[in-house]
This record gives sequence, C-alpha cells and structure tokens, in this order.
Amino acid sequence: MNSKKIDSAVIDDILNKMIETVQSSKDQIFEIGEKSRTEYEKIVEELEEVKEQVSEVIEQTDKLTIQSKIARQRLVEVSRNFNKFSEQDILNAYEKAQNIQIELAMLQEKEKQLRKRRDELDRRLLSLKEMIERAEVIVGQITVVLQYLNQDLRQVGDLLEDAKKKQAFGLRIIEAQEEERKRVSREIHDGPAQMLANVLMRSDLIERVFREKGTAEGFQEVQNLKIMVRNALSEVRRIIYDLRPMALDDLGLIPTLRKYLSTIQEYEKDIKINFQNISDVEEKRLPAKFEVALFRLVQESVTNALKHAEAKQIDVKFEVRPNQVNVAIKDDGKGFDVKKVFKEKKESFGLMGMKERVELLNGKMAVHSAPGKGTFIIIQLPTNL
Repeated sequence: MNSKKIDSAVIDDILNKMIETVQSSKDQIFEIGEKSRTEYEKIVEELEEVKEQVSEVIEQTDKLTIQSKIARQRLVEVSRNFNKFSEQDILNAYEKAQNIQIELAMLQEKEKQLRKRRDELDRRLLSLKEMIERAEVIVGQITVVLQYLNQDLRQVGDLLEDAKKKQAFGLRIIEAQEEERKRVSREIHDGPAQMLANVLMRSDLIERVFREKGTAEGFQEVQNLKIMVRNALSEVRRIIYDLRPMALDDLGLIPTLRKYLSTIQEYEKDIKINFQNISDVEEKRLPAKFEVALFRLVQESVTNALKHAEAKQIDVKFEVRPNQVNVAIKDDGKGFDVKKVFKEKKESFGLMGMKERVELLNGKMAVHSAPGKGTFIIIQLPTNL
C-alpha cells in the first residue's frame, strides 16, 4: 500500500512538472504569435503608406517627364535660332532643362527605393503570416496535450484495460473541440473582426470626407458605415446561432429546425431544402438532451450534404412516436463508398461523431450511400416518453 502511494505521489509530481513546462512553452509561443501579429499590423500600415508614396511619385514623375520633354524642345529651338535669342535666354533654357532632368532623376531614384521597400515589406508580411499561422497550430497542439495531461492522465483508475480506448476517444474529442474553436476563431477574425476594423477605417474616412467634400458626401459615407455595422451584427448573430440557437430553449426542436433550414435556404439559393414533420408534436417538448442531440445531428448531416456532397436537394423528415424519435436526412449529392469512408478516420470523423452521439443515447444510426447515388441517413432514438 505504501509503495502504491509513493508511486502515485511521484507520478503526480512528474505530471505537475510536465504541465508547468508545457504551459510555460505554450505561453511563450502565444506571446511570440501576438508580437508577430502586432508587427504584422504595423507593417500592413507602413505598406499602405509606401504604396501611396509610390503612386504619388509615379504621378509626379509622369508630370515631370512631360515638363522635361517641353524643356528639351525649348532648348533645341533656342539653340537652333540663337540669333533670335539672347545669351540669357539660351542659358535659362539650358538651366531649366538641366534642373528638370536632375529632379526627374531624383524622383526615379526615390521610386526605385520605394519599390524596393515595398517588396521588402511584402516579403516580411509573408514571413510573419507563416509565423503566426505556425504559432496558432503549435498552441492548438499544446492545448490538446495540456487538456490530456490535466484530465485523462489524472483519471487513471482501476479500468486500465480500457486505457487505450479512452485515450484515443478523449484525444479525438479534444481535437474536435480545438478544431471547432479554431473554426469559430477564424469566422470571427474573417467576419466581425474584419468588418469592425473596416468600420474604424471608414470612420476616419468619414471625418476626412466631411472636412474635404462637405456634408452631403459625408452623410452618404455615414449611410455606408451603417450598412457595414448592420452586416457585422448579422454575422455575429449567425455565429452565435451556429454555436447554439437560443430558439431551441425557447421554442423547442421542431420550430428551431424549421427556422434553421429555412435560413440555410435563404443563403443557398441553388439548393432546395424540404422539411417535413410527419407527427404532430409542435406542442410537445422532448427532454433537453434529446433536443440538442437531434438538432446537432440534423445540422451535421445538412452541413455534410452542402459542403461535401454538392447536393441540389435535401429532404429532412422528422417523426416522434410515444417511445421513439425517427429522423431521416436524404440528399441527391455525389454520394460515397460507406465502408471506405468509415475506414478513413479523417474523412469519417463527422459521421463517427454522429454515430457516437446516437449510441450515447442508446439509439441507432444507419448510413446508406454509393458514388453517384446520394446519401440517406436514418436515426432512431428511444425517448421513453
């Protein structure tokens, strides 16, 4: 007994040190990523300034080139007809042509330096972008390791024979969580965050428009800004809805599914989505765990049909019986080889997750598909209502 306690204490001490080391590494990599992101934003601003300077120099060079041509023509005219012009006229024409040529050469050199700086900044941006992306990947991987160290390894119990299964399953769940967080993070970065950054830039533009172009054009820019803010708000609401539709708690499963599918139909104009509730359960509520599970199962099935199957029509049928819920999702997409896909872990992860969710609720799920023949998914959950 004492030896077991000592071994357990030693293992806990080793685990704690490992966790501290990994956490410290994660913090350092995160800090590197944040510093790189800050530098990236500064270089983007500098690059925009350099590009504006290049445009200005090119415009000045074009004007000066025309002036240089005119000055040379004047110099040729004065030189050919020196009897008609005084020495001072000839000297002035020569000096003007020479001064313009010197100024033109300086501008061309400035343009060359600016272009060189622009190319350097472009290369630096590319390098920083790769560094930021790599840091995000590493932080995500370390997060998986930390969660595993903090949770799974601390729960080593008497059922050691199931350790490998639990480890693989736990890691898959954590990886799925991290992928989902990454997806949400990317959606926020590419959507609302980008829109809000544009709003800030637009607000600066509005101040300049009011000062330089007057009230009418300024108010037009304000209208454009309102549209951008409205779009950002709509995008935020869409992301929130994807995370968990609030209507599910308030209205129940059937109305929420109907609204969800109709919203997709609005965005996907080329795809026809049919929803049919073949049992009258509008006024009845299922237990919360069933409503959430069934919504996610339909959501995953429809998402797969949209993203991977290239379907033109999706049919969803829903039926509640006294002790069972039946759901059928059918699409006319390109289909797949079911056995082959289930062997491919990466490709079948979504389907495996659905199957595991169904099995946790003591249900059954069948997937029927073949290349070129669409996909038909049947889900049956016992509810014991």
